[in-house]
Amino acid sequence: MAKLFYKDKPIIGLDISQTGMKVMSVDPKKWLVTGYGSIDLDPSKVQQSLDSGDDYLTRNIKDLLGKSLVGNLASDHAVLGVPAGRAFTRTFTVPPNSEKHLQEAVELEVEQYIPLPMSTLYVDYEIIERAKDQLTVLMCAVPRTVVDSCIAIAESAGLRVAMVETSISAVARLLEATEEGHLPTVIVDIGPASTDIAILDRSIRIAGSLNVGGNTFTLDIAKKLKVPLENAHQLKTLSGLSAGSRQQKIQSALNPSLERIVAETRRVMRYYDERIADHRKLEQVLVVGGGANVPGIGEYFTNELVMPARVASPWQKLDFGKLAQPAKHFRPRYITVAGLASVPPEAIWS
Repeated sequence: MAKLFYKDKPIIGLDISQTGMKVMSVDPKKWLVTGYGSIDLDPSKVQQSLDSGDDYLTRNIKDLLGKSLVGNLASDHAVLGVPAGRAFTRTFTVPPNSEKHLQEAVELEVEQYIPLPMSTLYVDYEIIERAKDQLTVLMCAVPRTVVDSCIAIAESAGLRVAMVETSISAVARLLEATEEGHLPTVIVDIGPASTDIAILDRSIRIAGSLNVGGNTFTLDIAKKLKVPLENAHQLKTLSGLSAGSRQQKIQSALNPSLERIVAETRRVMRYYDERIADHRKLEQVLVVGGGANVPGIGEYFTNELVMPARVASPWQKLDFGKLAQPAKHFRPRYITVAGLASVPPEAIWS
């Protein structure tokens, strides 16, 4: 196999989601951020652009790279993140003597468990664990239309896409390096419009997604407390679930959405315990993402899941140097793109 570019060529991360686009450049040896930026997007226009190929995303990525950068990007070589909710991630086992026929086993898994034809997917897989009696295989499939559209958008802005991965894999990379991610870990990634849940156990073992996010929380509070969205957002980020005069009302507003996230988290944990764990025990819950900026949300998950939970804060290791830092409540939105930007160039192969 040939490498896509020279070993010492730096890379940048580019994260395209339904609600925004982020870019970041990190020196992985020093964990120094040399450049970053973000731009908010209209979810309906994003979907239309991905489906029809109109120029909405192309215009916005050019605006992001041309007008919204803090600092400088190290190169034009990008690792591209696609939403985990658009991907199908599955772990399965096969007998050791099946390794030479692994492609056929993967195709069978796709046919059985993914509701799309193999011809419409990009499928990648790797053996993540070898035991005497079985091989554990991690498979990920993403619709070709999603990947092709995102690559075309990046290339329209003059970027060269060197690698594509799911957003949750990028988050896992950063947490492994900064948050004791070597422990079997439950990741709860609360984005603006959706939440991704995954088990990190030396690699992503299983992932799930649901359409509840930080914007849902804001709407919940606005509706329950009968306040404008701006006030609801302030209540969410300043008071949240922490003890105070408004705790009971806010928690009552958020409970239905939080309970949906907890139910999906339990489902993912149960799948891991019953089919994958092999006597390993889940040790921690790490809450990440722009929707995690709710005071007290770590304690909430600790109580509901009866497991130590906290909001991850990799910024103690990531250094912005002399750059103006994003506001504290905006930093969680950069976790995925920081993970994308932290791929070692030597790890990228064609």
